[in-house]
Amino acid sequence: MVDEARARKLADRIKVIVAKKLERGVKDPRMGFVTITDVRVTGDLQHASIFYTVYGTDEERADSAAALKSATGMLRTEVGKNITSRLTPSLEFIADGVPENAKLIDSLLTEARNRDAEVESLAKQGTYAGDADPYVKPRVIVDESLDDFDDEADDGDLDDELEALDDAGDKGDAPA
Repeated sequence: MVDEARARKLADRIKVIVAKKLERGVKDPRMGFVTITDVRVTGDLQHASIFYTVYGTDEERADSAAALKSATGMLRTEVGKNITSRLTPSLEFIADGVPENAKLIDSLLTEARNRDAEVESLAKQGTYAGDADPYVKPRVIVDESLDDFDDEADDGDLDDELEALDDAGDKGDAPA
């Protein structure tokens, strides 16, 4: 098993080598606008999976895949010349699903925006089922004649009850 850092460095090096060779060295007319997105190397450095995208139609993608398959030997030779590994890894080209995933995410975001706008318009038209402001507010007395209760008398009664309970606790028996 090889160090992960070494495998990552080798993958980065392979990515640069293949991208440069595709840009300048492959003369296949089927080759479209290919972008190398990622390279992953196995732990034993024997196999490299190269992920790519192609800008264009489905037909151009299929043509580019065929061109990459036919150029695999030449690209492997180029990788072998430019890396310092004892063995040259085998190369496998895999079409990357990033563009399709991006389109799917964009469509989902558009749908979410449309639903949010619909909910917002329904909320503007809606009315409250109960009170407009359901929170409890302090009571405001409008008529002064309703405020005739005596606070001091209530406090005195409470003090008398507390003294009776305190006296009963001292004697050991509860008041009846």
